[in-house]
Amino acid sequence: MCELLGLSSNASATVNVSLPKLAEHGRVSGTYNDGWGVGYYEGADVRLMKDSAAVGDSEWIQFIASHNLRSQLVIAHTRKATRGTRSYPNAQPFVRELAGRAHLFAHNGDLPGIFQSSAFQADRFNPIGETDSELAFCALLDRMAAIWTVRGAVPTLRERFLVVSSFASQLRALGPANFLYCDGGLLFAHGHRRMHAETGKIEPPGLMLLQRHCQSGEQGIVADGLSIRSDDQLVTLFASVPLTSERWEPLAEGELVAVSHGQFAARQMVGESPVFYERPVDSLDRAGSNDAGRAFVTFGGELAS
Repeated sequence: MCELLGLSSNASATVNVSLPKLAEHGRVSGTYNDGWGVGYYEGADVRLMKDSAAVGDSEWIQFIASHNLRSQLVIAHTRKATRGTRSYPNAQPFVRELAGRAHLFAHNGDLPGIFQSSAFQADRFNPIGETDSELAFCALLDRMAAIWTVRGAVPTLRERFLVVSSFASQLRALGPANFLYCDGGLLFAHGHRRMHAETGKIEPPGLMLLQRHCQSGEQGIVADGLSIRSDDQLVTLFASVPLTSERWEPLAEGELVAVSHGQFAARQMVGESPVFYERPVDSLDRAGSNDAGRAFVTFGGELAS
């Protein structure tokens, strides 16, 4: 299994990531030695840095730590190989161009059978490496290509969310399917199941969520392995395990969340229709009331399975 980190903010934040420290949060220190990567969005493009070396051995890690990189969208990944060799092409996140912008993807889990599945055969997009995760990404983009048809024309939230939801449902049938996917505007997070060091079992939650409004003059988000300096910003974080002592919300098994500029855009539970938000809400609203801040814009029959 691997470790994931995703960030969406309503304004550029200085994000310093220490991947060795992030890997240790999974309480299996020293096991994430098969590669790492981090992608910072720069408009429609991505500043992607990755390596096949262990996170503790790579000189590129020191480079990242010494630069105050700013972005509104970040995805990071540390790898423990289950499929494919330890090599640069197999390191995550993966990036591809579609409709004139970079699409970024990282996955945590093992998907036996994906190479034989008729639903995940590569078409326009093909893997460079050997992993099940990259094949899954290529299959997702093949589906996305049906709605991302014109350079500069962005499909609706509903169109994008329903494609990702259908993809996630099929991926869950193959194995643990925690993933982060970003199209340069929306950050999608899908929580499923992961290996928990405390129990030794593969079980939910697969991802955790923290939303924070950083007021002007306040300290940003500081954790062992993560520092976010911001000024009057709304920040939403996804991670495999909680990174701070604050209250993180576990994503339900099979839950899909889309965020834009740090704000919830849509959520869907397994067996339910998606909910699309018409105004910004935060996780505290959701925890306090099922109805607070929600716009019940649902579509009959479009249920996650």
